[in-house]
Amino acid sequence: MTEIKSTTALPPSSAPRQAAAANDLTLKLLQPMQGLLAAGENAEAEVVSIREAAQAFRLVLRLTMGSGRQATVEVSSNKAPPPGTAYVITALSDTRLLAAPQIAGRQPASMIDLQQLPVGSVIQGRVVATSQQQSEDGQKIFKAVISLLNSPVAGQKLNIESANPLALGSLLTAQVKGDQSLAFLPLSGRLDQLHLGEQLGAQHNRQASLEGLFKALQGGTGALPEGLRGAAEKLLGLIPQMQQLGDAKALAAALARSGVFLEARLLAGQTEGLQGDLKAGLLRLLAQMPNLPGSTPLASAQASAAMGQALPAFARQALGSLAQSNVRQLALGFPLPTRLPPGLEEEADLEMLLKLAAAAVSRLQTHQLSSLAQTQIGPDGALLTTWQLELPMRDQRDIVPLQIKLQREEEPRKQEKERGEPLWKIELAFDVAPLGPLQVQAQLTRGTLTSQLWAERSATAQLVATELTHLRERLQAAGLSVGELSCRQGTPPQGPSTNLEQRFVDEKA
Repeated sequence: MTEIKSTTALPPSSAPRQAAAANDLTLKLLQPMQGLLAAGENAEAEVVSIREAAQAFRLVLRLTMGSGRQATVEVSSNKAPPPGTAYVITALSDTRLLAAPQIAGRQPASMIDLQQLPVGSVIQGRVVATSQQQSEDGQKIFKAVISLLNSPVAGQKLNIESANPLALGSLLTAQVKGDQSLAFLPLSGRLDQLHLGEQLGAQHNRQASLEGLFKALQGGTGALPEGLRGAAEKLLGLIPQMQQLGDAKALAAALARSGVFLEARLLAGQTEGLQGDLKAGLLRLLAQMPNLPGSTPLASAQASAAMGQALPAFARQALGSLAQSNVRQLALGFPLPTRLPPGLEEEADLEMLLKLAAAAVSRLQTHQLSSLAQTQIGPDGALLTTWQLELPMRDQRDIVPLQIKLQREEEPRKQEKERGEPLWKIELAFDVAPLGPLQVQAQLTRGTLTSQLWAERSATAQLVATELTHLRERLQAAGLSVGELSCRQGTPPQGPSTNLEQRFVDEKA
Protein backbone atom coordinates (compact mmCIF):
# COMPACT_ATOMS: atom_id res chain seq x y z
CA MET A 1 0.00 0.00 0.00
CA THR A 2 1.30 3.45 -0.88
CA GLU A 3 -0.01 6.34 1.17
CA ILE A 4 -0.57 9.79 -0.30
CA LYS A 5 1.24 12.33 1.81
CA SER A 6 -0.29 15.81 1.97
CA THR A 7 2.14 18.68 1.56
CA THR A 8 1.88 22.22 2.79
CA ALA A 9 -0.06 24.39 0.37
CA LEU A 10 1.86 27.12 -1.36
CA PRO A 11 1.02 30.72 -0.43
CA PRO A 12 -1.64 32.31 -2.62
CA SER A 13 -0.45 34.68 -5.32
CA SER A 14 -1.85 37.61 -3.35
CA ALA A 15 0.39 36.90 -0.34
CA PRO A 16 3.10 39.46 0.42
CA ARG A 17 6.41 39.01 -1.33
CA GLN A 18 8.11 38.50 2.02
CA ALA A 19 6.04 35.35 2.64
CA ALA A 20 6.77 33.99 -0.84
CA ALA A 21 10.44 34.75 -0.50
CA ALA A 22 10.63 32.48 2.51
CA ASN A 23 10.23 29.54 0.11
CA ASP A 24 13.05 30.72 -2.17
CA LEU A 25 16.20 28.62 -2.14
CA THR A 26 19.79 29.66 -2.62
CA LEU A 27 21.59 26.80 -4.29
CA LYS A 28 25.26 26.02 -4.81
CA LEU A 29 26.29 24.22 -7.98
CA LEU A 30 28.33 21.05 -7.45
CA GLN A 31 29.66 20.97 -11.01
CA PRO A 32 30.48 23.61 -13.63
CA MET A 33 27.53 25.30 -15.36
CA GLN A 34 29.14 24.63 -18.76
CA GLY A 35 27.53 27.69 -20.27
CA LEU A 36 23.96 26.59 -19.62
CA LEU A 37 22.97 29.90 -17.99
CA ALA A 38 24.75 33.22 -17.83
CA ALA A 39 24.40 35.44 -14.76
CA GLY A 40 20.87 36.89 -14.67
CA GLU A 41 19.35 34.33 -17.05
CA ASN A 42 16.32 32.25 -16.04
CA ALA A 43 15.16 28.67 -16.64
CA GLU A 44 12.41 26.40 -15.40
CA ALA A 45 13.50 23.63 -13.04
CA GLU A 46 12.05 20.55 -11.40
CA VAL A 47 13.46 18.67 -8.42
CA VAL A 48 14.25 15.17 -9.69
CA SER A 49 15.90 13.61 -6.63
CA ILE A 50 17.03 14.51 -3.12
CA ARG A 51 19.76 12.95 -0.99
CA GLU A 52 20.85 13.86 2.49
CA ALA A 53 24.50 14.88 2.79
CA ALA A 54 26.61 15.64 5.87
CA GLN A 55 25.38 19.18 6.52
CA ALA A 56 23.12 19.85 3.52
CA PHE A 57 20.91 18.23 0.92
CA ARG A 58 22.00 17.31 -2.56
CA LEU A 59 19.38 17.99 -5.21
CA VAL A 60 19.28 16.94 -8.83
CA LEU A 61 17.40 19.52 -10.91
CA ARG A 62 16.06 19.09 -14.42
CA LEU A 63 16.44 22.46 -16.18
CA THR A 64 14.39 23.55 -19.17
CA MET A 65 15.82 26.57 -20.96
CA GLY A 66 13.78 29.03 -23.00
CA SER A 67 14.98 27.33 -26.19
CA GLY A 68 13.46 24.04 -25.00
CA ARG A 69 16.86 22.45 -24.29
CA GLN A 70 16.95 20.31 -21.16
CA ALA A 71 19.83 19.49 -18.84
CA THR A 72 20.33 18.15 -15.32
CA VAL A 73 22.51 19.80 -12.69
CA GLU A 74 23.42 18.78 -9.15
CA VAL A 75 23.21 21.42 -6.44
CA SER A 76 23.59 21.73 -2.68
CA SER A 77 20.83 23.22 -0.52
CA ASN A 78 20.30 23.79 3.19
CA LYS A 79 16.62 22.84 2.74
CA ALA A 80 14.93 19.78 1.25
CA PRO A 81 11.94 20.76 -0.92
CA PRO A 82 9.35 18.11 -1.83
CA PRO A 83 10.39 16.04 -4.86
CA GLY A 84 8.87 17.27 -8.08
CA THR A 85 8.65 20.88 -6.89
CA ALA A 86 8.75 23.30 -9.82
CA TYR A 87 10.96 26.38 -9.62
CA VAL A 88 12.06 29.33 -11.71
CA ILE A 89 15.85 29.32 -11.55
CA THR A 90 17.92 32.51 -11.83
CA ALA A 91 21.69 32.26 -12.23
CA LEU A 92 23.36 34.57 -9.68
CA SER A 93 26.88 33.58 -10.73
CA ASP A 94 28.75 30.64 -12.17
CA THR A 95 28.33 28.74 -8.90
CA ARG A 96 25.13 30.04 -7.29
CA LEU A 97 21.45 29.87 -8.26
CA LEU A 98 18.29 31.36 -6.83
CA ALA A 99 15.19 29.11 -6.98
CA ALA A 100 11.71 30.69 -6.65
CA PRO A 101 8.67 28.34 -6.51
CA GLN A 102 6.34 28.43 -9.49
CA ILE A 103 2.59 28.97 -9.08
CA ALA A 104 0.60 26.26 -7.30
CA GLY A 105 -0.95 25.00 -10.54
CA ARG A 106 2.48 23.91 -11.77
CA GLN A 107 3.20 21.84 -8.67
CA PRO A 108 2.38 18.12 -8.27
CA ALA A 109 -0.99 17.40 -6.69
CA SER A 110 -1.07 16.14 -3.11
CA MET A 111 -4.58 14.66 -3.22
CA ILE A 112 -6.39 12.31 -5.60
CA ASP A 113 -9.36 13.90 -7.33
CA LEU A 114 -11.92 11.12 -6.76
CA GLN A 115 -14.32 12.71 -9.23
CA GLN A 116 -11.87 12.23 -12.09
CA LEU A 117 -10.34 9.06 -10.62
CA PRO A 118 -13.16 7.21 -8.82
CA VAL A 119 -12.36 4.51 -6.29
CA GLY A 120 -11.27 1.39 -8.17
CA SER A 121 -9.71 3.25 -11.09
CA VAL A 122 -6.43 1.82 -12.37
CA ILE A 123 -3.75 4.39 -13.07
CA GLN A 124 -0.42 4.03 -14.81
CA GLY A 125 2.54 6.31 -14.40
CA ARG A 126 6.27 6.87 -14.36
CA VAL A 127 8.35 7.96 -11.38
CA VAL A 128 9.83 11.36 -12.31
CA ALA A 129 11.19 12.48 -8.92
CA THR A 130 12.27 10.74 -5.72
CA SER A 131 13.66 11.50 -2.27
CA GLN A 132 14.75 9.50 0.75
CA GLN A 133 14.80 11.08 4.21
CA GLN A 134 14.66 10.01 7.82
CA SER A 135 11.84 10.80 10.21
CA GLU A 136 12.39 11.95 13.77
CA ASP A 137 12.18 8.36 15.02
CA GLY A 138 14.87 7.27 12.57
CA GLN A 139 12.55 5.58 10.08
CA LYS A 140 13.27 6.04 6.38
CA ILE A 141 10.66 7.98 4.40
CA PHE A 142 10.46 7.49 0.66
CA LYS A 143 8.71 10.19 -1.34
CA ALA A 144 8.15 10.26 -5.07
CA VAL A 145 6.31 12.07 -7.83
CA ILE A 146 4.60 10.07 -10.55
CA SER A 147 3.58 11.45 -13.91
CA LEU A 148 0.20 9.95 -14.83
CA LEU A 149 0.11 8.41 -18.30
CA ASN A 150 -3.51 7.31 -18.68
CA SER A 151 -6.98 8.25 -17.41
CA PRO A 152 -8.64 11.70 -17.70
CA VAL A 153 -5.76 13.30 -15.77
CA ALA A 154 -2.97 12.04 -18.04
CA GLY A 155 -0.03 14.42 -17.92
CA GLN A 156 -0.64 15.56 -14.36
CA LYS A 157 1.72 14.74 -11.50
CA LEU A 158 0.99 13.30 -8.10
CA ASN A 159 2.96 13.32 -4.83
CA ILE A 160 3.08 9.95 -3.10
CA GLU A 161 4.80 8.52 -0.03
CA SER A 162 5.80 4.86 0.07
CA ALA A 163 7.19 2.41 2.58
CA ASN A 164 9.54 1.16 -0.14
CA PRO A 165 11.94 3.04 -2.42
CA LEU A 166 10.77 3.72 -5.97
CA ALA A 167 13.44 3.88 -8.64
CA LEU A 168 13.57 6.99 -10.79
CA GLY A 169 12.03 6.25 -14.18
CA SER A 170 10.28 3.08 -13.03
CA LEU A 171 6.79 2.19 -14.25
CA LEU A 172 3.86 1.89 -11.88
CA THR A 173 0.37 0.45 -12.12
CA ALA A 174 -1.90 1.08 -9.13
CA GLN A 175 -5.55 1.05 -8.10
CA VAL A 176 -7.20 4.02 -6.38
CA LYS A 177 -8.55 3.29 -2.91
CA GLY A 178 -11.13 5.27 -0.96
CA ASP A 179 -8.73 6.55 1.72
CA GLN A 180 -6.51 8.63 -0.58
CA SER A 181 -4.15 5.70 -1.06
CA LEU A 182 -2.93 3.62 -3.97
CA ALA A 183 -2.56 -0.15 -4.04
CA PHE A 184 0.24 -1.18 -6.36
CA LEU A 185 -0.69 -3.90 -8.84
CA PRO A 186 1.90 -6.55 -9.77
CA LEU A 187 3.98 -5.59 -12.79
CA SER A 188 3.97 -9.19 -13.97
CA GLY A 189 2.87 -9.16 -17.59
CA ARG A 190 2.71 -5.36 -17.85
CA LEU A 191 5.88 -5.09 -19.94
CA ASP A 192 4.43 -7.72 -22.27
CA GLN A 193 1.24 -5.69 -22.55
CA LEU A 194 3.21 -2.51 -23.24
CA HIS A 195 5.29 -4.27 -25.86
CA LEU A 196 2.10 -5.70 -27.35
CA GLY A 197 0.41 -2.30 -27.54
CA GLU A 198 3.42 -0.68 -29.16
CA GLN A 199 3.80 -3.47 -31.71
CA LEU A 200 0.07 -3.46 -32.47
CA GLY A 201 0.18 0.23 -33.39
CA ALA A 202 3.36 -0.22 -35.44
CA GLN A 203 2.04 -3.21 -37.40
CA HIS A 204 -1.27 -1.45 -38.08
CA ASN A 205 0.58 1.52 -39.58
CA ARG A 206 2.49 -0.80 -41.94
CA GLN A 207 -0.33 -3.15 -42.95
CA ALA A 208 -2.33 -3.19 -46.17
CA SER A 209 -5.12 -5.40 -47.49
CA LEU A 210 -4.20 -8.88 -48.69
CA GLU A 211 -5.99 -8.43 -52.01
CA GLY A 212 -3.40 -5.83 -53.04
CA LEU A 213 -0.63 -8.43 -53.11
CA PHE A 214 -2.75 -11.14 -54.70
CA LYS A 215 -3.98 -8.75 -57.39
CA ALA A 216 -0.39 -7.88 -58.24
CA LEU A 217 0.62 -11.55 -58.34
CA GLN A 218 -2.36 -12.45 -60.51
CA GLY A 219 -1.26 -9.74 -62.95
CA GLY A 220 1.51 -12.06 -64.09
CA THR A 221 4.35 -14.02 -62.54
CA GLY A 222 6.08 -14.93 -65.77
CA ALA A 223 8.49 -11.99 -65.66
CA LEU A 224 9.63 -12.76 -62.11
CA PRO A 225 12.95 -14.49 -61.30
CA GLU A 226 12.61 -18.27 -61.06
CA GLY A 227 12.82 -18.61 -57.26
CA LEU A 228 10.43 -15.71 -56.71
CA ARG A 229 8.04 -17.04 -59.36
CA GLY A 230 7.92 -20.41 -57.65
CA ALA A 231 7.19 -18.86 -54.25
CA ALA A 232 4.46 -16.69 -55.78
CA GLU A 233 2.80 -19.64 -57.51
CA LYS A 234 2.84 -21.68 -54.29
CA LEU A 235 1.30 -18.78 -52.41
CA LEU A 236 -1.50 -18.39 -54.96
CA GLY A 237 -2.06 -22.14 -54.80
CA LEU A 238 -2.89 -21.92 -51.09
CA ILE A 239 -6.07 -19.90 -51.70
CA PRO A 240 -9.22 -22.08 -51.54
CA GLN A 241 -12.39 -21.64 -53.55
CA MET A 242 -15.21 -19.90 -51.69
CA GLN A 243 -17.47 -22.95 -52.13
CA GLN A 244 -14.90 -25.17 -50.39
CA LEU A 245 -15.25 -23.18 -47.17
CA GLY A 246 -18.85 -24.34 -46.92
CA ASP A 247 -17.52 -27.73 -45.78
CA ALA A 248 -16.74 -27.90 -42.06
CA LYS A 249 -13.53 -29.91 -42.45
CA ALA A 250 -12.23 -27.69 -45.25
CA LEU A 251 -13.00 -24.59 -43.20
CA ALA A 252 -11.21 -26.02 -40.15
CA ALA A 253 -8.17 -26.78 -42.29
CA ALA A 254 -8.19 -23.27 -43.75
CA LEU A 255 -8.36 -21.75 -40.27
CA ALA A 256 -5.41 -23.87 -39.16
CA ARG A 257 -3.40 -22.68 -42.20
CA SER A 258 -4.37 -19.01 -41.84
CA GLY A 259 -1.02 -18.04 -40.28
CA VAL A 260 -2.45 -17.09 -36.90
CA PHE A 261 -1.00 -20.26 -35.34
CA LEU A 262 2.37 -20.26 -37.15
CA GLU A 263 4.54 -19.09 -34.24
CA ALA A 264 2.76 -21.33 -31.72
CA ARG A 265 3.35 -24.37 -33.93
CA LEU A 266 7.00 -23.50 -34.43
CA LEU A 267 7.53 -23.08 -30.69
CA ALA A 268 5.92 -26.46 -30.11
CA GLY A 269 8.13 -28.06 -32.77
CA GLN A 270 5.16 -28.85 -35.01
CA THR A 271 6.80 -28.20 -38.37
CA GLU A 272 4.70 -30.59 -40.42
CA GLY A 273 2.25 -28.93 -42.79
CA LEU A 274 3.96 -25.53 -42.73
CA GLN A 275 4.20 -25.61 -46.52
CA GLY A 276 0.48 -24.86 -46.59
CA ASP A 277 0.55 -22.04 -44.01
CA LEU A 278 -0.44 -18.64 -45.41
CA LYS A 279 1.97 -16.58 -43.30
CA ALA A 280 4.81 -19.00 -43.96
CA GLY A 281 4.10 -18.63 -47.67
CA LEU A 282 4.28 -14.84 -47.40
CA LEU A 283 7.58 -15.07 -45.53
CA ARG A 284 8.99 -17.42 -48.20
CA LEU A 285 7.97 -14.90 -50.84
CA LEU A 286 9.79 -12.14 -48.95
CA ALA A 287 12.88 -14.32 -48.58
CA GLN A 288 13.06 -14.73 -52.37
CA MET A 289 13.11 -11.00 -53.07
CA PRO A 290 16.52 -10.44 -54.73
CA ASN A 291 18.89 -7.71 -53.54
CA LEU A 292 16.19 -5.65 -51.82
CA PRO A 293 16.61 -4.27 -48.31
CA GLY A 294 14.62 -6.09 -45.67
CA SER A 295 13.91 -9.05 -47.97
CA THR A 296 15.42 -11.71 -45.70
CA PRO A 297 14.22 -13.00 -42.34
CA LEU A 298 17.67 -12.16 -40.91
CA ALA A 299 16.86 -8.46 -40.79
CA SER A 300 13.78 -9.19 -38.73
CA ALA A 301 15.73 -11.45 -36.35
CA GLN A 302 18.42 -8.83 -35.84
CA ALA A 303 15.77 -6.21 -35.13
CA SER A 304 14.14 -8.50 -32.56
CA ALA A 305 17.48 -9.10 -30.84
CA ALA A 306 18.19 -5.37 -30.69
CA MET A 307 14.72 -4.76 -29.27
CA GLY A 308 15.32 -7.36 -26.56
CA GLN A 309 18.55 -5.65 -25.51
CA ALA A 310 16.83 -2.27 -25.35
CA LEU A 311 13.65 -3.51 -23.63
CA PRO A 312 13.80 -1.30 -20.49
CA ALA A 313 14.11 1.90 -22.53
CA PHE A 314 11.60 0.62 -25.04
CA ALA A 315 9.08 -0.19 -22.31
CA ARG A 316 9.39 3.28 -20.83
CA GLN A 317 8.74 4.80 -24.24
CA ALA A 318 5.79 2.47 -24.77
CA LEU A 319 4.21 3.35 -21.44
CA GLY A 320 4.79 7.02 -22.14
CA SER A 321 2.73 6.71 -25.31
CA LEU A 322 -0.31 5.09 -23.68
CA ALA A 323 -2.16 8.39 -23.72
CA GLN A 324 -1.79 8.47 -27.52
CA SER A 325 -3.72 5.30 -28.28
CA ASN A 326 -5.69 6.28 -31.38
CA VAL A 327 -3.70 4.03 -33.72
CA ARG A 328 -3.92 1.11 -31.30
CA GLN A 329 -7.68 1.55 -30.97
CA LEU A 330 -8.00 1.49 -34.76
CA ALA A 331 -5.99 -1.72 -34.82
CA LEU A 332 -8.39 -3.28 -32.29
CA GLY A 333 -11.40 -2.48 -34.47
CA PHE A 334 -13.15 -5.13 -36.50
CA PRO A 335 -13.08 -5.55 -39.39
CA LEU A 336 -9.78 -3.99 -40.43
CA PRO A 337 -10.61 -1.50 -43.18
CA THR A 338 -9.65 -2.02 -46.81
CA ARG A 339 -6.29 -0.37 -47.34
CA LEU A 340 -4.60 -0.49 -50.74
CA PRO A 341 -1.43 1.41 -51.67
CA PRO A 342 -1.40 3.67 -54.73
CA GLY A 343 0.11 2.47 -57.98
CA LEU A 344 -1.73 -0.86 -58.25
CA GLU A 345 -3.21 0.18 -61.59
CA GLU A 346 0.21 -0.28 -63.16
CA GLU A 347 2.14 -3.54 -63.37
CA ALA A 348 3.88 -4.12 -60.05
CA ASP A 349 7.69 -4.16 -60.10
CA LEU A 350 9.87 -5.96 -57.55
CA GLU A 351 9.92 -3.00 -55.20
CA MET A 352 6.12 -2.78 -55.20
CA LEU A 353 5.85 -6.55 -54.63
CA LEU A 354 8.18 -6.27 -51.65
CA LYS A 355 6.06 -3.51 -50.14
CA LEU A 356 2.84 -5.42 -50.75
CA ALA A 357 4.20 -8.67 -49.30
CA ALA A 358 5.57 -6.90 -46.20
CA ALA A 359 2.25 -5.08 -45.76
CA ALA A 360 0.37 -8.39 -46.07
CA VAL A 361 2.54 -9.92 -43.32
CA SER A 362 1.82 -6.87 -41.14
CA ARG A 363 -1.89 -7.34 -41.86
CA LEU A 364 -1.80 -10.89 -40.50
CA GLN A 365 0.33 -9.83 -37.55
CA THR A 366 -2.13 -7.04 -36.74
CA HIS A 367 -4.83 -9.71 -36.46
CA GLN A 368 -2.57 -11.85 -34.25
CA LEU A 369 -1.66 -8.98 -31.92
CA SER A 370 -5.27 -7.84 -31.78
CA SER A 371 -6.24 -11.36 -30.67
CA LEU A 372 -3.73 -11.21 -27.83
CA ALA A 373 -4.82 -7.71 -26.80
CA GLN A 374 -8.48 -8.77 -26.62
CA THR A 375 -7.80 -11.95 -24.63
CA GLN A 376 -8.35 -11.04 -21.01
CA ILE A 377 -9.78 -11.95 -17.62
CA GLY A 378 -12.57 -9.67 -16.42
CA PRO A 379 -13.03 -8.27 -12.91
CA ASP A 380 -15.49 -11.06 -12.09
CA GLY A 381 -13.07 -13.76 -13.25
CA ALA A 382 -14.74 -14.36 -16.62
CA LEU A 383 -12.17 -15.47 -19.21
CA LEU A 384 -12.44 -14.05 -22.73
CA THR A 385 -10.29 -15.69 -25.42
CA THR A 386 -10.09 -14.12 -28.89
CA TRP A 387 -8.89 -15.46 -32.24
CA GLN A 388 -8.87 -12.93 -35.09
CA LEU A 389 -7.69 -13.84 -38.57
CA GLU A 390 -8.14 -13.29 -42.29
CA LEU A 391 -8.64 -15.88 -45.03
CA PRO A 392 -8.30 -15.11 -48.75
CA MET A 393 -10.77 -17.07 -50.88
CA ARG A 394 -11.39 -17.34 -54.61
CA ASP A 395 -14.63 -16.01 -56.07
CA GLN A 396 -14.29 -16.94 -59.73
CA ARG A 397 -11.39 -14.73 -60.92
CA ASP A 398 -11.40 -12.47 -57.86
CA ILE A 399 -9.63 -13.11 -54.57
CA VAL A 400 -11.78 -11.92 -51.67
CA PRO A 401 -10.56 -11.68 -48.06
CA LEU A 402 -12.80 -13.11 -45.35
CA GLN A 403 -12.15 -11.56 -41.93
CA ILE A 404 -13.10 -13.69 -38.93
CA LYS A 405 -13.16 -13.04 -35.20
CA LEU A 406 -13.97 -15.85 -32.78
CA GLN A 407 -14.44 -15.25 -29.08
CA ARG A 408 -15.06 -17.70 -26.26
CA GLU A 409 -16.28 -16.25 -22.99
CA GLU A 410 -16.21 -18.55 -19.99
CA GLU A 411 -18.20 -17.68 -16.89
CA PRO A 412 -16.40 -17.29 -13.54
CA ARG A 413 -15.56 -20.46 -11.72
CA LYS A 414 -18.33 -21.69 -9.46
CA GLN A 415 -16.12 -24.30 -7.84
CA GLU A 416 -12.44 -25.12 -7.97
CA LYS A 417 -11.38 -26.33 -11.43
CA GLU A 418 -14.84 -25.73 -12.79
CA ARG A 419 -16.14 -23.07 -15.14
CA GLY A 420 -19.62 -22.31 -16.30
CA GLU A 421 -21.11 -22.79 -19.75
CA PRO A 422 -19.02 -20.95 -22.40
CA LEU A 423 -20.52 -18.31 -24.67
CA TRP A 424 -19.22 -18.33 -28.24
CA LYS A 425 -19.28 -15.26 -30.48
CA ILE A 426 -18.34 -14.99 -34.11
CA GLU A 427 -17.99 -12.02 -36.41
CA LEU A 428 -17.51 -12.23 -40.17
CA ALA A 429 -16.79 -9.48 -42.69
CA PHE A 430 -16.45 -9.88 -46.48
CA ASP A 431 -17.25 -8.11 -49.74
CA VAL A 432 -18.48 -10.39 -52.53
CA ALA A 433 -19.83 -9.13 -55.83
CA PRO A 434 -22.63 -8.30 -56.47
CA LEU A 435 -23.76 -8.29 -52.82
CA GLY A 436 -21.25 -5.73 -51.58
CA PRO A 437 -19.94 -5.47 -48.02
CA LEU A 438 -21.58 -7.82 -45.50
CA GLN A 439 -20.98 -8.31 -41.79
CA VAL A 440 -22.31 -11.05 -39.53
CA GLN A 441 -22.44 -11.22 -35.75
CA ALA A 442 -23.64 -14.38 -34.02
CA GLN A 443 -23.49 -15.97 -30.61
CA LEU A 444 -23.95 -19.52 -29.44
CA THR A 445 -24.66 -20.57 -25.87
CA ARG A 446 -26.27 -23.70 -24.47
CA GLY A 447 -26.99 -24.91 -27.99
CA THR A 448 -28.96 -21.81 -28.99
CA LEU A 449 -27.72 -19.57 -31.81
CA THR A 450 -28.77 -15.99 -32.45
CA SER A 451 -27.45 -13.80 -35.25
CA GLN A 452 -27.68 -10.38 -36.81
CA LEU A 453 -26.48 -9.47 -40.30
CA TRP A 454 -25.67 -6.08 -41.80
CA ALA A 455 -25.57 -5.27 -45.51
CA GLU A 456 -24.42 -1.88 -46.74
CA ARG A 457 -26.57 -2.07 -49.88
CA SER A 458 -30.34 -1.81 -49.56
CA ALA A 459 -31.06 -4.45 -52.22
CA THR A 460 -28.70 -6.91 -50.49
CA ALA A 461 -30.35 -6.33 -47.11
CA GLN A 462 -33.75 -7.09 -48.63
CA LEU A 463 -32.43 -10.21 -50.36
CA VAL A 464 -30.79 -11.56 -47.18
CA ALA A 465 -33.96 -10.86 -45.16
CA THR A 466 -36.00 -13.03 -47.55
CA GLU A 467 -33.51 -15.89 -47.11
CA LEU A 468 -33.50 -15.90 -43.30
CA THR A 469 -36.20 -18.59 -43.14
CA HIS A 470 -34.06 -20.87 -45.29
CA LEU A 471 -31.03 -20.11 -43.08
CA ARG A 472 -33.04 -21.00 -39.96
CA GLU A 473 -34.05 -24.33 -41.48
CA ARG A 474 -30.45 -25.22 -42.32
CA LEU A 475 -29.26 -24.32 -38.84
CA GLN A 476 -31.99 -26.40 -37.25
CA ALA A 477 -31.09 -29.29 -39.54
CA ALA A 478 -27.55 -29.04 -38.17
CA GLY A 479 -28.93 -29.64 -34.66
CA LEU A 480 -29.02 -26.07 -33.36
CA SER A 481 -31.79 -24.29 -31.53
CA VAL A 482 -32.20 -20.98 -33.35
CA GLY A 483 -33.21 -17.75 -31.65
CA GLU A 484 -33.40 -14.34 -33.28
CA LEU A 485 -32.21 -13.91 -36.87
CA SER A 486 -32.34 -10.49 -38.48
CA CYS A 487 -30.75 -8.39 -41.20
CA ARG A 488 -30.29 -4.63 -41.27
CA GLN A 489 -28.95 -2.18 -43.77
CA GLY A 490 -25.77 -0.40 -42.73
CA THR A 491 -22.88 -1.46 -40.50
CA PRO A 492 -22.75 -2.72 -36.91
CA PRO A 493 -22.41 -0.06 -34.21
CA GLN A 494 -18.80 0.53 -33.27
CA GLY A 495 -17.79 0.30 -29.63
CA PRO A 496 -15.63 -1.53 -27.11
CA SER A 497 -15.73 -5.02 -28.56
CA THR A 498 -13.79 -6.62 -25.69
CA ASN A 499 -16.10 -5.61 -22.86
CA LEU A 500 -17.02 -8.82 -21.08
CA GLU A 501 -20.46 -7.50 -20.22
CA GLN A 502 -21.40 -6.85 -23.85
CA ARG A 503 -23.88 -9.17 -25.57
CA PHE A 504 -24.98 -9.09 -29.19
CA VAL A 505 -28.45 -10.22 -28.09
CA ASP A 506 -29.58 -10.05 -24.49
CA GLU A 507 -31.52 -13.23 -23.81
CA LYS A 508 -32.84 -11.82 -20.53
CA ALA A 509 -34.21 -8.61 -21.98
